[in-house]
Amino acid sequence: MKANKKQNIEYDVIIVGGGPAGLSAALILGRCRRKVVLFDSGKYRNQYATQINGYLTRDGIAPKEFIKLSRLEIAKYQIEIIEEEIENGRKMDKGFEVTDRHGNVYLSKKLLLATGLQDSIPKIIGFDECYGISIFHCPYCDGWEAKDKAIGIYSRTKAGYDQALNLYNWSKDIILFTDSADYLDEKMKNMLYAHKIKVFTQKIERFGNENGSIKYIELIDGRKINRDSVFFSTGFNQRSILAEQLGCSYTKSGIIINDKMQHTNIPGLFVAGDASQDMKLVIVAAAEGAKAAVVIHTELVRERIKSMRKIKTLAK
Repeated sequence: MKANKKQNIEYDVIIVGGGPAGLSAALILGRCRRKVVLFDSGKYRNQYATQINGYLTRDGIAPKEFIKLSRLEIAKYQIEIIEEEIENGRKMDKGFEVTDRHGNVYLSKKLLLATGLQDSIPKIIGFDECYGISIFHCPYCDGWEAKDKAIGIYSRTKAGYDQALNLYNWSKDIILFTDSADYLDEKMKNMLYAHKIKVFTQKIERFGNENGSIKYIELIDGRKINRDSVFFSTGFNQRSILAEQLGCSYTKSGIIINDKMQHTNIPGLFVAGDASQDMKLVIVAAAEGAKAAVVIHTELVRERIKSMRKIKTLAK
């Protein structure tokens, strides 16, 4: 067995995740003159999306272009970026140790997880082709582009009911598809009826499309229901198992528990972006990354002062 290659460098901070949260944290930490390495696996929740919306000065930008510009901006701060996936992590007596898929080991005083989420994608013909083009999960990100169009809501849980009522502000032509799931009670049905939102409970056979542009939803009985856009709510999973390895606490829905300053329950371990408890928006993810960076820098300053006080005491 090949021995792990241990780096001689100890970083102030290791950031795992190269999306908006990780890059924003790297920017602030770089400006604080911290020694930082950022690991980017190249896997993002919005990697199939054609644009990012709701971000001031960057509304409508392509995700790849956003990453490119962000990297250019942080280059002058000497942030080390390694395009590798971190597979293992552990808490040490003083700091953290992470290992990439090649067995290389990296050490740091603080660790920030900005590893994001991955949506649970239903295995229905046509869904993959439309995902990010005409099938979306976030109305705040893509609802404007679907305004006044024929919208379909796909969900096998009660979240579909909430999604349908939420999107009513963007369009009055909404149909909820439960894909054979029976979760609507009488009160829900009455509320949907009051909003003139139709419901189809039959199993879905396919999402008919042309080059990713949804045209219709075909039911198991052969009926084809014309739709222009689809919003889905099917749940999600953590993209990385690092938080679990490190002993983080989770909510029932699988989100890493953190406080307002992005601390997890593990001292020195922070989380930012979609993997954390806040709203799942790009601009919020970036803000969380910046906030985590400020807190990390402040803690490192306090720890340095505390260490120097001990040295001074021993010198007496």
